[in-house]
Amino acid sequence: MLAACGKKDEAPAASGESGASGAAGPASSASAPLQVAFAYVGPVGDGGWTFAHDNARKAVEQEFGDRIKTTFVEKVPEGADAERVFRDLVQQGNSLVFGTTFGYMEPMLKVAADSPQVKFEHATGYKQAANMRTYDARTYEGAYLAGVVAGAMTKSNTLGVVGSIPIPEVIRNINSFTLGARASNPKATVKVVWVNEWFNPPQETNAAQTLINAGADVLMQNTDSSAVLQTAEKNGIYAFGWDSDMSSYGPKAHLASAVVNWTPYYSASIKAALDGSWAAGAGRHSWWGVKEGAIDLVALNSVVPAEVKARVEKIKTGLKDGSFVIWKGPLVGQDGKEVLAKDQVADDKFLQGIKFYVQGVDGQLPSKP
Repeated sequence: MLAACGKKDEAPAASGESGASGAAGPASSASAPLQVAFAYVGPVGDGGWTFAHDNARKAVEQEFGDRIKTTFVEKVPEGADAERVFRDLVQQGNSLVFGTTFGYMEPMLKVAADSPQVKFEHATGYKQAANMRTYDARTYEGAYLAGVVAGAMTKSNTLGVVGSIPIPEVIRNINSFTLGARASNPKATVKVVWVNEWFNPPQETNAAQTLINAGADVLMQNTDSSAVLQTAEKNGIYAFGWDSDMSSYGPKAHLASAVVNWTPYYSASIKAALDGSWAAGAGRHSWWGVKEGAIDLVALNSVVPAEVKARVEKIKTGLKDGSFVIWKGPLVGQDGKEVLAKDQVADDKFLQGIKFYVQGVDGQLPSKP
């Protein structure tokens, strides 16, 4: 995301649920609406990551009506400009601010320190403050489900992934896609081309074409536009949508879309801000997935066999009730060394720090993930 993020070299904080200590009372009076702002790294029309966040913004507008007033700023670069945007949003009277990409973490921390009266939420980060907490989606669950389908549909046994930035979140998604594919088809291998950006349709197109030229007949992406799917459509192969339902961009190529639904989290956060239960502080991090309704694999193509669709639904049920675990040993890395012992289940700290490829990924990981 997800996922849309940025450089993440430090160890992440432990995951937990959002809840009750360390923060603030009600954000708005009975007469004034809660002003809620969203900062987006891409355009709202990207068809993927930012589109998903903005759909959730619209959904909470409908849910809460005149109790809230939302605003957004799109195409905000990661870095110094983000700090300026956050300060502007505070000056405009917003009392709950969401920053929706990893590269906003440090700028948001600075502004949060200077604006203790404002509640800040940072997507995909790991640093918190007295008035700033973090949230994320378990996009790797969607990647695994896509992999299950990809492994069953490939004829060449070569799959491709267009990667954005080689941070643990993206590496985790590539690995999970590979684990799902090899669960369906042990012969499947995955090639990766990195573009080092979240949203760059021309580069995403070139990367997709490179993978196709290398023999990949099913593509996945961890980038924000629909370019990979559209390239697959032009080449007569299969691909997946990412973050949002992209089926309309390449109906023949589209096997399914691994989507993020931010509405449940945004709804819960806004409700807490309205009723005075919103809380922040060290370790205040939420990481939601299939269980919470934040992740799904949707719009499966009619060419996907019924037994594969049934397998996907069974895995979804297992993820919801805890009977199915994606990252469970025995599991080895690309180098053949054991990373999870037999029956060992990866905890969130392990998952958030992944900087290796699993067996089945072809090629070298960039040297500085």
